[in-house]
Amino acid sequence: MLEDRPRFPLLGGPTPIARLERLENALAPGGTSPGLFVKRDDLMGVGGGGNKLRKLEFLIGDAQAQGCDTFITTGGRQSNHARLTAAACARAGLACELVLADMVPRDDESYRHNGNVLLDGLFGARLHHVPGDSDTLALAHARAESLQEAGRKAYVVGAGGSSPIGCLGYVACASEILAQEQALGIRFARIVVPNGSAGTHAGLAAGLAAAGDDPSRVQSYTVLAPLAQALSATRDLARATLAALGADRAIADEDIVIDGSQRGEGYGIPTEAMLEAVRFLARHEGLLIDPVYGGKAFAGVIAALRAGEGTAPTLFIMTGGTPGLFAYEPAFRAT
Repeated sequence: MLEDRPRFPLLGGPTPIARLERLENALAPGGTSPGLFVKRDDLMGVGGGGNKLRKLEFLIGDAQAQGCDTFITTGGRQSNHARLTAAACARAGLACELVLADMVPRDDESYRHNGNVLLDGLFGARLHHVPGDSDTLALAHARAESLQEAGRKAYVVGAGGSSPIGCLGYVACASEILAQEQALGIRFARIVVPNGSAGTHAGLAAGLAAAGDDPSRVQSYTVLAPLAQALSATRDLARATLAALGADRAIADEDIVIDGSQRGEGYGIPTEAMLEAVRFLARHEGLLIDPVYGGKAFAGVIAALRAGEGTAPTLFIMTGGTPGLFAYEPAFRAT
């Protein structure tokens, strides 16, 4: 279903799956853990790696197919998607413009200038910083119109690259996971991801459904929207992605499973559980996870394992975003 889609290569091949044995033993001494595995979508060669590169393969491919010379996207000031868009555009030879809103109530030096923001500039993107209540997508389209008047052609996509075209990246990832399960001789009961703009969850669910598998195996923790809004957005996007594929399948409401317990006070606002999860993974496995998305979702995985939930292996997708750790240095220093 994906062979004829325009695609700009950014990944370099499937990302590996590894078992977290030391962390399992810490959570369930005596070998009683059902098995905790991670898929290393943080291990990609462009821009520091991360899940948005899967989406950008199809988005940049579509932009090139349309003859665009500029790529415009939106996000928060410390957006991982923005950073990877800037890097991917540098690789593809496209001009990149980022409309970044101050969505998190922070004004310290680390947050405003370090982490992803630092890298955005290094990759050559033009940054437009706007207030948190701005309609960033409308501003992006307005900028595209200005560029058109100057004889250029811009491609615009919203936050997270989570359009049906962008979600095709995680349709492809679903196929990749199914092949890896077969090779490993494992079937994961849960495939866990953070849920921000909904595209990773929606693409995986659509990909499993299109393959005749169970889309409810994909389970996410919302880190951005309240639970009801996250459920609605993810269902709609998964269905739109299936429609874009032309797949003869359906997504039922119960096929989309989202947990709202780890969101905390809101997007980008640290929680004690997130801070513990980031440290726990680093100190038991030497792995880094971001504080905004993966840290909160992994906190949910830890809580579930400590509660004795689950009797079959779990796969957690490490979606990248570790440059954000440097923007959150005050939160880790304070605790």
